[in-house]
Amino acid sequence: MFKALVMEQNDDGLAQAVIKEISEDRLPEGNVTVAVEYSTVNYKDGLCLSPKGGGLVRNYPHVPGIDYAGTVEASDDNRYKPGDKVVLTGWRVGEVSWGGYAQKARISADKLVPLPKGLTTRQAMAVGTAGFTAMLAVMALEDHGLQPGQGPVLVTGAAGGVGSVATAILSNLGYYVAAVTGRPDQTDYLQGLGAAQIVPREELNQTIKRPLEAETWAGCVDAVGGDMLARVLGQMKYGASVSAVGLAGGAQLPATVIPFLLRGVNLLGIDSVMQPYENRLRAWTRIATDLPMDKLDAMVQAATLDDLPALGADILKGQVKGRVVVDVNA
Repeated sequence: MFKALVMEQNDDGLAQAVIKEISEDRLPEGNVTVAVEYSTVNYKDGLCLSPKGGGLVRNYPHVPGIDYAGTVEASDDNRYKPGDKVVLTGWRVGEVSWGGYAQKARISADKLVPLPKGLTTRQAMAVGTAGFTAMLAVMALEDHGLQPGQGPVLVTGAAGGVGSVATAILSNLGYYVAAVTGRPDQTDYLQGLGAAQIVPREELNQTIKRPLEAETWAGCVDAVGGDMLARVLGQMKYGASVSAVGLAGGAQLPATVIPFLLRGVNLLGIDSVMQPYENRLRAWTRIATDLPMDKLDAMVQAATLDDLPALGADILKGQVKGRVVVDVNA
């Protein structure tokens, strides 16, 4: 038996979180059993914890938690043996199949990544899916030619999970980071992560008057989308790239093709769910070397399974700053 947060559906079709003991034979199919140590709270987790499952949960009972890190307990795959430290992100774990809000998990070995040297399981979940996505975004910018010294790199939604880690990574790599926030009280936090410039959100939320504005940004990690992304596209330098990772501002893009045709701007879509093994391992290896752990600690708050229902509601309201690490054994 092990402890888990289980979403159970009542007769009215609404779900509620219940902390309970469940047996190992309830775990999903897979060839690796993991003793989970830490998970996180992301926006999708907030949706899964909501009374209607946010449109993501199809079957109940359900264990949310879209990522986790822990120790292999049993394995039928020769790539992993008991005692190995592993991390999992993506593959719609915690949405379609059971996720990390439990002390045990079972998964296909193909979906795991060995925990790189230099990272603890807690640090891996301080990074989590949001930080993994941020590293994918930075890697994509660099794969398309971005280098330090080319000009300021913009990070939108900078106080959120993806934005916080992207700010810390870019700063540590030597980039001049311009962080966008709508809350002046986040200035000290963002500067502590390495932001060299704070851009008020309202400056980028204004109505687009011209499809092209002054060439300002050498690169951008956009965690917002919508109107803000459309505005940013017209401010990119010639040949610059935008890594788009979020839809908080909406899925519509009210932009023209002019930034792409006349400035050669690259819009790079970053999807952390179905990444090939090589990309996942490359991203986690770079996280272990390129993300300063002192800055990581500054963006982390701790939580337990009992805290999750309230945290899920807060993250949907945009009230959670940085990263939340869930100690499933606390």
